[in-house]
Amino acid sequence: MAETQTKFPEVQGGGSLIVAWQVKGKRVLVVGGGEVAAGRIINCLNADALVTVVSPSLGLNPEVAHRVAQKQVAHVDRKFEPSDLDGADMVLVAVDDSQASTAIWKLCKERRIPANIADVPPECDFYFGSVHRDGPLQIMVSTNGKGPRLASTIRKFIARQLPGDAGRAIETVGQLRVKLRQLAPRPEDGPRRMAWMTQVSDAYTFEEMCGLTEEDMNNLLRYYPSGRVPSLDVLKAMRGNADVVRLDVFDGSFGFSVGA
Repeated sequence: MAETQTKFPEVQGGGSLIVAWQVKGKRVLVVGGGEVAAGRIINCLNADALVTVVSPSLGLNPEVAHRVAQKQVAHVDRKFEPSDLDGADMVLVAVDDSQASTAIWKLCKERRIPANIADVPPECDFYFGSVHRDGPLQIMVSTNGKGPRLASTIRKFIARQLPGDAGRAIETVGQLRVKLRQLAPRPEDGPRRMAWMTQVSDAYTFEEMCGLTEEDMNNLLRYYPSGRVPSLDVLKAMRGNADVVRLDVFDGSFGFSVGA
């Protein structure tokens, strides 16, 4: 009897492992103060990293100079020295000196510090992609160093397809997840929580999710024990009605269960 062949994804080598790297509170060293460095800096600040910029003041572009003046970053007013790597968790190099860049990369390799050397893919432990940001929503497009401009074009195309309130809807889901974890905090509740949140995400549109109030979320959580997810009409009917204990959904209709 022939075995049933299970289809699994084909391996596509040559890609990068795309992850959301948590650098909050990590020490990031940026070598350089030009336009590329400015882009690296804002990305790191948005991720709550502790950024130190090493560059002569005369080499700072207006944006980097602003970050320094506002004390958003620490600034070392000189060219790079090997001791600058002490304590660094990540190094980003953006200088117009290929020999100096390679020398810094080699030092990083010796110390096992992840590094990105701008415009030199072979000397990068990771790449920066083109990122769309809407609150908690981050979408990165990477061409693995082959076409940064094309990555930007693709990212803009994807962004145009997204609902305008996508970020706000995700914020609402995040708040609901926090509340749900407080309601069902045990580790063994994890699978059930995830399954119910999947139902919630599938039940409402982005626009409907954005319109959920604090009261709506609290009422929605009352359905968790039953494993059900009410329609938006049901949630609206519950607003301001403290006497409603439960609304059960049966084949698209709903009924009130009222009590003290």
